[in-house]
Amino acid sequence: MKKLILASSLMLMALSASATGLSCEDLKAKIEKKVDGKGVKGYTLTIVDKATETKNRVVGTCESGSKKIIYEKTKS
Repeated sequence: MKKLILASSLMLMALSASATGLSCEDLKAKIEKKVDGKGVKGYTLTIVDKATETKNRVVGTCESGSKKIIYEKTKS
């Protein structure tokens, strides 16, 4: 259930951020703060080009949609 709530929160944040055109670093910092606040450990957020293929979850878009932020769970 916590994962569903976290995923929903991240998706809503991503939608609002893409509408405002936040810088990638600003959006990444906001997402990190929210995820850390929920007590999640062992993850990385990576900024990549929009065209980059990934199996991991996209949690945000930035720089007017030209880049995306990827959430990857790591072993802790």
